[in-house]
Amino acid sequence: MSRIVVLGGAESGVGAAVLAKVKGFDVFLSDKGTIADKYVEELRKWDIPFEQGQHSESLILSADEVVKSPGIPSTVPMVRKIEEKGIHIISEIEFAGRYDNARKICITGSNGKTTTTSLIYYLLQQAGLNVGLGGNIGKSYAYQVATEHFDYYVLEISSFQLDNCYDFRPDIAIITNITPDHLDRYDHNIENYARSKFRIIRNLRPEDCFIFDSDDEITINHLDKIITQAKKLPFTQKGEVQQGAFLQNDKIVVRYEKDECDIYLEELALGGKHNVYNSMAAALAAKASGIDNAVIRESLRSFKAIEHRLEPVLSVGGVLYINDSKATNVDAAWYALECQKKPVVWIVGGTDKGNDYSVLNDLVRSKVKGIVCLGVDNAKIHQAFEGIVGADKMVDTRSAEEAVQAASKMAEDGDVVLLSPCCASFDLFTCYEDRGEKFKAAVRNL
Repeated sequence: MSRIVVLGGAESGVGAAVLAKVKGFDVFLSDKGTIADKYVEELRKWDIPFEQGQHSESLILSADEVVKSPGIPSTVPMVRKIEEKGIHIISEIEFAGRYDNARKICITGSNGKTTTTSLIYYLLQQAGLNVGLGGNIGKSYAYQVATEHFDYYVLEISSFQLDNCYDFRPDIAIITNITPDHLDRYDHNIENYARSKFRIIRNLRPEDCFIFDSDDEITINHLDKIITQAKKLPFTQKGEVQQGAFLQNDKIVVRYEKDECDIYLEELALGGKHNVYNSMAAALAAKASGIDNAVIRESLRSFKAIEHRLEPVLSVGGVLYINDSKATNVDAAWYALECQKKPVVWIVGGTDKGNDYSVLNDLVRSKVKGIVCLGVDNAKIHQAFEGIVGADKMVDTRSAEEAVQAASKMAEDGDVVLLSPCCASFDLFTCYEDRGEKFKAAVRNL
């Protein structure tokens, strides 16, 4: 019996361990930190041996294969030891893909991937298809492969999840865009990061589709170096394409093979230029999946915004509070600021990932009236924006409650308070969801 060791005891790792158990492997899970109660319960339910608070070398290095959770960098000592011993390391996505015959639509990118993934999932559901949602969103893909049956999967896949994929193959692969993010994990080299993203298309066949943003410079530069047999379907706001999606006056035109679908911009549920790109990518994936034009139009009209992504929370005293906690990089915050039509009190800060804030200067100048820093170390944010908004219009806070109180004092009737942090959440919160939930709770307590 082959031995599978899983590193990491959260959603991805526990899902992989359950799948390994179901498939008859000798399985063991190890987490250097503390495993959350709900995952401990799951492991016990499936009778899976595990450890937490340590990595026992004898138990790990006896593996035939290791499934590594995406949050664990390849630089940690135990991963190095596994590699030195010549044990193959794969991701949960790679592992689950071996046992899954469903059609897979897989989305990666620096920004917009959660919205695009959620849109496609909604489109397929509205078309009456039997579809699962997973990857970097929702339930673990491996857990679903182990316990459920779907004809389609819509998977959001991060670069960390792609790094240990080798034979995994989507039927439709989407790269929403590539902008500098997570460079701390890629030797501060955008080329390495882009290469990780492009792993999503490495196994595509001629009958598969590759959907991408042809307005995105890094994607196009990288595409020139890649040979792929797949059908290329670009989406653009800068011209016309024969196959793909483009803007024509006030509508999106989607062309796939001999069919064409038009969607008027004013009918889209999601506003902002970035959401036009997301809607184009989703509509193309739907057309390539054989979904009827009327269903595509109606779904893009009726879709509801996702939690933690430009999510309107409440209006208090004429001030609208928006939770965009998922904006963990500069580009995501750029989109959030770009689509605001009212004066903004901006809540920003957290764990800096090597951010260059200068690209936000024009937007801050034209849209932001005050800045609330929410982080342990806010020096870089002060340095970037004090000269634009003024030192007296910037405050430092250490909790969501404190940040919301400070923002409410700065904001007036007709303003927007926007939590769009630009940074990771790990200095004060467990994850971006935790930050978003605490922000929403603080708003409701005003």
